[in-house]
Amino acid sequence: MKLEGSVALVTGANRGLGAAFARGLLAAGASTVYGAARGPFDPDTPGIVPVRLDITDPAQVAAVAEQLTDVSVVVNNAGVFHPASVLDDGLEAALRADFETNALGTLAVSRAFTPVLAANGGGALVNILSVASWLAGPLFAAYAPSKAAAWSLTNALRVGLRPQGTLVVAVHAGFLDTDMAAAVTAPKTAPDAVVAQVLEALAADREEVLVDDVTRQVKAALSAELTTLYPR
Repeated sequence: MKLEGSVALVTGANRGLGAAFARGLLAAGASTVYGAARGPFDPDTPGIVPVRLDITDPAQVAAVAEQLTDVSVVVNNAGVFHPASVLDDGLEAALRADFETNALGTLAVSRAFTPVLAANGGGALVNILSVASWLAGPLFAAYAPSKAAAWSLTNALRVGLRPQGTLVVAVHAGFLDTDMAAAVTAPKTAPDAVVAQVLEALAADREEVLVDDVTRQVKAALSAELTTLYPR
């Protein structure tokens, strides 16, 4: 896909990876980048147009899609993480919250902008997923299922939108150097490095980005014995 002259929408663009995507798309030649967030924010880069958008509000999602008819690239970056184990009393609430944003919110934005992308030549849909799409952890009992669902929905979108020429890109990564992983001491990938890989994939029409070594190793291990990922 040609990014020069494109018009992009990035959800969760007020900080972290979303802000890096907004800056990166502009640097790659996008003519306009709409930076969406639930609350008001003041972008620190000229050319980013702030948009109020709560992706868990279907009416608001529909209204934004009706307004932004020039969008040709959608980056579904907005996401939440509620740490919970399978034994936590609050697991059900955490599951509902993570699914509402990470799976259903992502799907709502994707579906709302499907006709917009079609009208603008097909364009691209980029869904920010996670290594947790394939790998659970002690405090990932809500987050991992929501990202697994988002991965499956991304595959369904790829099949469903292929006839209209929309490139659907799944981006899987381990820990990123953002607020969400601030307490993590394990190696983390810088947001700008993620953006560079995704922009390269868009330019080459690639449908999947495995950001780091951990993610590549986990995906490769899916075909191995279960004990490879979950030792006894």
